[in-house]
Amino acid sequence: MDKLTVNDLMTLEEYARNRAAFRSDIMQHKKSRQLAINKHARLYFEDRRTVHYQIQEMLRIEKIFEPDGIDEELAAYNPLIPDGSNLKATLMLEYSDPDERKIALESLKGVEDKVWLQVEGDEKVYPICDEDLERDNEEKTSSVHFLRFELSPSMIIALKKETPMRAGVDHPNMAADIEIREDIRQSLTDDLDSPSLN
Repeated sequence: MDKLTVNDLMTLEEYARNRAAFRSDIMQHKKSRQLAINKHARLYFEDRRTVHYQIQEMLRIEKIFEPDGIDEELAAYNPLIPDGSNLKATLMLEYSDPDERKIALESLKGVEDKVWLQVEGDEKVYPICDEDLERDNEEKTSSVHFLRFELSPSMIIALKKETPMRAGVDHPNMAADIEIREDIRQSLTDDLDSPSLN
């Protein structure tokens, strides 16, 4: 999946004119890229379109139009775009009550390393976490983590053949195991390049 360049972006004026339609399209696209692992953990899988939207929103909010500022946003967000052999996701630990959230994040230290994806018939794949910066500390984990799941060529081939896929968490204070809906599995499969058979 190609990284975004300045030529892919709309100017602030163009984005203002097109934002409503662009946002509506992205919200529809994101419906098949969100996976509730349980009621408190959700994966938001990123791709070129979701990252494009995030960059345009940041440029709009921060009123960034200088080339250096645009380049900084591209450098910050482009690593979230899958590379063809992996899936990239934002893990959100969602607790609406602040007191409950504080207790939960203290009990879930290291949970980001225990999230997994599994192609039927293969081993679980655990993520490489938070490559941009350290997000937890001695006391608690963060409510937001960035995950990269590296898949083997055989896993990718199986997914291209519509093999079912599961997701879950193996943390002692948060256990989950669910089958990934077909529309989500198909959307994620589209992120992957077919391996060379040479």
